[in-house]
Amino acid sequence: MTRRRTSLGVRRRAGGAGRPRSRQPALAAAAVLLLLAAAACGASREQPVAKTPATDFNADSAMSYVRQQVAFGPRVPGSEGWRKTGDWIVAHLKRTADEVTEQKWRQTTSKGQQLPMRNIFARFRPKAAERVLYVTHWDTRPVADLEPDPAQQQSPIPGANDGASGVALLLAVADALKRTPPAVGVDFLFTDGEDWGVWGPPDVDVLLGSTYFAEHLAQLPGAGYQPLYGVLWDMIGDRDLGIDQEGNSVNAAPEVVRRVWEKAREFGYEAYFSPRVKYPITDDHVPLIKAGLRVIDVIDIDYECHHRLCDTIDKVSAKSLKIVGDVAVALLR
Repeated sequence: MTRRRTSLGVRRRAGGAGRPRSRQPALAAAAVLLLLAAAACGASREQPVAKTPATDFNADSAMSYVRQQVAFGPRVPGSEGWRKTGDWIVAHLKRTADEVTEQKWRQTTSKGQQLPMRNIFARFRPKAAERVLYVTHWDTRPVADLEPDPAQQQSPIPGANDGASGVALLLAVADALKRTPPAVGVDFLFTDGEDWGVWGPPDVDVLLGSTYFAEHLAQLPGAGYQPLYGVLWDMIGDRDLGIDQEGNSVNAAPEVVRRVWEKAREFGYEAYFSPRVKYPITDDHVPLIKAGLRVIDVIDIDYECHHRLCDTIDKVSAKSLKIVGDVAVALLR
């Protein structure tokens, strides 16, 4: 597996393959025995044993939010699908959050293009001093650069998992917070332009929204924005869900990683939230970390349709959204 390296690590894997799967008979037989043993114990990956009751996170609603975004089409900045999706996210948040604001600007790209940008920022219990920040990107990649067929590499990806799943997660969490307000103040940041440009090294015209947000923290309410911690949720709807601990997160905010993984363990979701520490990934949390915020990345990086045209709705499952959604809601209770 080759990886795209930057000074801070790896943003995305550069191959189209998913998680390695052995076809050797001996290993296959061993895998069957392990699955049978897990089933006998009632703790298989397919049947997680919840130690804590599930939250009121509605996975069916979350799936409907994924479908709606995909129906809008690719959410490439400046496109019609991008405009409709942004308006739809704002309208939903105005029904659920206490405050909704937008950061709009024109981004001058490395090639001199003027790109319209739009971050969306929503707040729950805005007067609360102690706050938690949740982040996801809502744009989709304009090119399917990891498609095996070069003739298809210039097409925009559908972004069902890489883009829509994170947005759907936060919108469904917003629904839950509307029903039962959180124990702390909560902020949602939907970043734009995360996936616009070229993943290097060097990285060019990527992480645009999170970088802009990090550079304008002083414009947020209060004397310096400093949440207790933050979580970036990225590609978390994968039907074959597997989330490892990300290297930059472990280095910058290990206590936040422990908090999130402990919450997953309380639900019996250890099979999906692995304690294995993977390589550093350059993602929207990096500009926020550089700005002094303790933000980690919860990401299923081993997604077989990453930056490919097969990133479609059938690759996302309500079950995966429920697993991650339970953790996301419980952290705020």
